[in-house]
Amino acid sequence: MSDQPKAKRTLTWQFLFTLLMFAFMYVPILILAIYSFNESRFSSNWTGFSLRWYDSLLNDARLLSSLRDSLFVALIAVGVSAILGTMMAVGLAKYRFPGKSLYRGMAYLPLIIPDIAIAVATLVFLVSVGFSRSIWTIIAAHIVFCLSYIAVVVSTRLAGLNPHLEEAALDLGATPVQAFIRVILPELMPAILSGCLLAFVLSMDDLLIASFTAGGGANTLPMEIFGRVRTGIKPDINALSVVLILASGLLAFASEYLRYRGDQKRLGN
Repeated sequence: MSDQPKAKRTLTWQFLFTLLMFAFMYVPILILAIYSFNESRFSSNWTGFSLRWYDSLLNDARLLSSLRDSLFVALIAVGVSAILGTMMAVGLAKYRFPGKSLYRGMAYLPLIIPDIAIAVATLVFLVSVGFSRSIWTIIAAHIVFCLSYIAVVVSTRLAGLNPHLEEAALDLGATPVQAFIRVILPELMPAILSGCLLAFVLSMDDLLIASFTAGGGANTLPMEIFGRVRTGIKPDINALSVVLILASGLLAFASEYLRYRGDQKRLGN
């Protein structure tokens, strides 16, 4: 009997600690969202509810231009990375070749290397080979880390895939290419889409690598936001932050849903 009050107190403290951590993470976001509807230009006082700052976003040509650049970079980088990352994951799972372990470790290095290190290394490489920086150098740099994230997600799916599926397709007369396209690829598609959504969010969110590899005329959305907040946080940036948080949350939810559906389908089979 004496253990029950002690266990109850432990659960109470655990609940309070969890509540405190969630408050620490999400209360600042809630405050940001509230002040994005503030009519005043200053965040220090509340003068009334207004949607003027959201309307201001739609009429900000410079901000919309940077958004187009970010979307262009993210879509191209993720598209290329989806193909290369899937091929890399399948190759590492199916084939043996000299230096495979070393290649696997190097392929996943961008996951653990700090962004600033990747940014500086890419800048040094571009300068040493004489490449002129542009939006295409941003895309090339983003492919480096998007590739690794997609490959990791696809590799996780491959590890739980039935190894006899491809063998059965080959025994039934399919060529290796047909077996991959018609049997393996549909099984991998939820993981590929999930990895693409994750890589898309990371690409849209990147500031350091884009700043170091951007050339004249290339200005992504994080770069534009960083340039504005150096002179102070303005209400239109609050509104933009809320929109980006909601969009990122939806993409993260979609990614998790696709992964869950893929796992359910695999367990059902």
